[in-house]
Amino acid sequence: MKPSRRTLGLVTAALLAFGAAGLAVADSDDDDDNVAPVTNATYAEECGACHMAYQPGLLPAAAWQQIMRAEALVDHYGDDASLSDDVRAELTAYLSANSAGHASRTRAFAVRDVGGVKLPRITETRNFVKEHDEIPARMVADNPEVGSFSNCNACHQGAAEGVYDEDRVKIPGFGRWDD
Repeated sequence: MKPSRRTLGLVTAALLAFGAAGLAVADSDDDDDNVAPVTNATYAEECGACHMAYQPGLLPAAAWQQIMRAEALVDHYGDDASLSDDVRAELTAYLSANSAGHASRTRAFAVRDVGGVKLPRITETRNFVKEHDEIPARMVADNPEVGSFSNCNACHQGAAEGVYDEDRVKIPGFGRWDD
């Protein structure tokens, strides 16, 4: 028995509707503004004791490996962040396995350009610079409530969970940021 034109039309319309819904979800900016959250308790405790425990997906594995070298931790951006070899190995493995290029969220893939002799900085990646280029330094670096562009959670209300959605940016002393 041959399906009627009406049945074929309804099936086609349904498939197109499901396809359009899938494209809308795929094109959503939500995933572009997210990074998989930190899931390692040791990392959250050790690194989070001094600063936000940055999500591994914000840097590629090579950058995390460079940061986690014993010699680099002795002078970790001006501080001594030395760790035992066992803890350092655990954190290096976690960061590498969940780094940009291995992470499941899209923003992670936009920052694979870190390297060089000095320690890599998330704030110097091409993606970070592009996303923050319109924000005046007076609102961040000169703002005593923020202090630095590396203090993500001061402005990004969901940073600790890996959410960097522009709709959730509120700069202390200035309010919601809308570029």
